[in-house]
Amino acid sequence: MRIGIVILPDQRWSESQRRWRQADEWGFDHAWTYDHLGWRDLVDGPWFDSITTLTAAATVTSRIRLGTLVASPNFRHPAAFARQITALDDVSDGRLLLGIGAGGIGFDATVLGGETLPPRQRVDRFAEFTELLDLVLRQDGTTWRGEWFAAVDARSNPGCVQTPRVPFVLAANGPRSMRLVARFGQGWVTTGTDADDLAAWWDGVAELSARLDRTLDEAGRDPATLDRYLSLDAAPVFSLSSADFFASQVERAADLGFTDVVTHWPRASSWYAGDEEILADVATRLLPELRG
Repeated sequence: MRIGIVILPDQRWSESQRRWRQADEWGFDHAWTYDHLGWRDLVDGPWFDSITTLTAAATVTSRIRLGTLVASPNFRHPAAFARQITALDDVSDGRLLLGIGAGGIGFDATVLGGETLPPRQRVDRFAEFTELLDLVLRQDGTTWRGEWFAAVDARSNPGCVQTPRVPFVLAANGPRSMRLVARFGQGWVTTGTDADDLAAWWDGVAELSARLDRTLDEAGRDPATLDRYLSLDAAPVFSLSSADFFASQVERAADLGFTDVVTHWPRASSWYAGDEEILADVATRLLPELRG
């Protein structure tokens, strides 16, 4: 089992760089940040750009993989985003993991003056975003036109350090999005389904995992070629409530076939409120055993 951590971009770099360095030193396998222009009740800030944050993180770490959880088509265009991706993969020496999702509702969906799209249209846009981004990153010179995006001779030279491109970790719960995972993904990430009860949340995760199995089978995709990521803190109980609870959640994820889990760096209040001492205990005492 590989274990990752999300570090929200809600601190100035003079403060937050400590967290990225520490995650690397502790031995976490990957570290992520959110790709939003503003998020929920933290929209008034402080809040910083994901790609800039990850680029800075790449310069103060040496081994940990770095990623977006998840990049949003709400405000990104594949042709321009490809340039940022190739630069970040270069600066990190091939440590980038690219999480991509359909783009949510809320601030990101309206800040540029557009309307919030219904779910079907968000998935339509997600499919176009993923396909065009894949093309631009794989080849030099892409001309393409869809309903949501277009590109004329878009370039990505010199290309990613990782070949044929950076790994795509696609967020998907529904059938159409899971078909995108089967077609384009090197990884699948899920937050499960909404539930007020922890047992019900795990039941939902199990159902989604089974749905992915069926989707991969229908697509003729070998399940062994796809990593499976679970965001533990979408559950109604924070995964770092205690070290023992965290260990139990990792074990449940492993039992369902997940290769990777992700927790969040505890914050002082609001979302993911918790105690950094519990994180330190997990990292120094339990992490080697859980990863093994």
